[in-house]
Amino acid sequence: MIRFPKKKTEISAEIVTNTIWISTFLAMILSLPPLGLFLGIYFMTGSLIIGAIIGFGVHFVILVFSSKISKFLTNIMS
Repeated sequence: MIRFPKKKTEISAEIVTNTIWISTFLAMILSLPPLGLFLGIYFMTGSLIIGAIIGFGVHFVILVFSSKISKFLTNIMS
């Protein structure tokens, strides 16, 4: 993960930019696949309940692995 210096005056622009990009990618990974599944199931079957259950289920499964995904993104971006 990202290690911040102890003093706030020592945080560089590179660290802040890196943190923003990692947060953005993590947000997209957590939200877009479940949203795509929800909308795909809803438009193909017409069932809002089944689409919502599968979409929320996938979202929470991805959320379980969010710390590993965050570490992976941090290693790639650093």
